[in-house]
Amino acid sequence: MNRIDAKFAALKEQELTAFIPFLTIGDPDVRTSIDIIHELEKAGASMVELGVPYSDPLADGPVIQRSSMRALKANRITILDVIGAAKTAREEGSELPFILFTYYNPVLQTGLDRIFPLLVESSISGLIIPDLPMEEDEEVRRLAEQHGIHLIPLVAPTSRERVERIASRASGFVYCVSSLGVTGTRTEFHTGIDEFLSTVKGATSLPIAIGFGISTPEQVARFSGVCDGIVVGSALVRTVEEALPLLSEPASRREGLLQIHDFVRTLVGNGSGIVRT
Repeated sequence: MNRIDAKFAALKEQELTAFIPFLTIGDPDVRTSIDIIHELEKAGASMVELGVPYSDPLADGPVIQRSSMRALKANRITILDVIGAAKTAREEGSELPFILFTYYNPVLQTGLDRIFPLLVESSISGLIIPDLPMEEDEEVRRLAEQHGIHLIPLVAPTSRERVERIASRASGFVYCVSSLGVTGTRTEFHTGIDEFLSTVKGATSLPIAIGFGISTPEQVARFSGVCDGIVVGSALVRTVEEALPLLSEPASRREGLLQIHDFVRTLVGNGSGIVRT
């Protein structure tokens, strides 16, 4: 069974909501990113999105853009580096389901016939490509299904007809975008968010997760009772950014990792998953 499916099934039995952090791999370096993955697991992450740094992002706000620029400038991180980080984290004992978050150009440049065997070899369970519309995803979808990898779609509060079409053909789970626009922390969400989530639920039997802008315990609690997963990206990447001075020095490295751990704990509490309210 795909690790994503197994994790959602286990959390459902425990009446827990999945906590899904997003991490830019290579910020500040690959080894530190792997250590952060392990720390996220200890702190209660259910699965993790591994972000591929990209110079021309469609959906990323300023915080994630800065992290990508740091990773590209300092280490020239590629999609192969990110896939390799997943493999290393798994070899070091991580049990988390891994989801590769990338734009289509790195996938295309690597080669579709090459990349999917690499994803399997590195124990990556899901793939998110935000700039690949469903009208053009036939070949990627075919290869993903062939290799047992979930191609996870993003759906935004746009037309009801399009939301239903995307959700009905999803795999793994449906990633619901909480607001129009790019990623980034927010104090308010789309006014019709509850109706939107209800529409998505009605269009699929898969779990639904919500992301884009969730950054506080109150916001996590707000959606934990109505969604199967909560994605936190910019707030975590900003926490890593704030910890960079600590992470860069061997003497303070552990303190930096604990700072990230403690931030996750404020959102998740105790255990692996969020208690549904």
